[in-house]
Amino acid sequence: MNRWKDWYEQGNRDLDRALLDIEHNYYYEWACFTAQQSAEKVIKALALRLGLTMWGHSLTEMLKILSQQVNIEKDIIDNGKLLDLYYIPPRYPNGFPSGKPADYFTEKQAKEAVDAASNIIGFCKGILFK
Repeated sequence: MNRWKDWYEQGNRDLDRALLDIEHNYYYEWACFTAQQSAEKVIKALALRLGLTMWGHSLTEMLKILSQQVNIEKDIIDNGKLLDLYYIPPRYPNGFPSGKPADYFTEKQAKEAVDAASNIIGFCKGILFK
């Protein structure tokens, strides 16, 4: 059974969660990470739909693999590169010389992450629901 739709739907829920974290003006680090997760899950949904299984968490790498089957514009790859920066640092204090991740992430970064994830999700949706 191909569960691509489950991955797609969870990715969209994750994006909604990132928006809630921004709305509460406090959890910007989690909004960045959750935006990355939302895009990752929808990319994996597209891969599954195309008969591929993706492992790992690098959106850039997954998009490169997908580009062998579908045309992916540079801006989508760039969105993946931005979100790749938000996989580990928003969650672990040892990603910084001092303080906790919450000390380092801003509303601007969170909004950029959500925009990048939205772009990737929109791109994938356009292929998934042709």
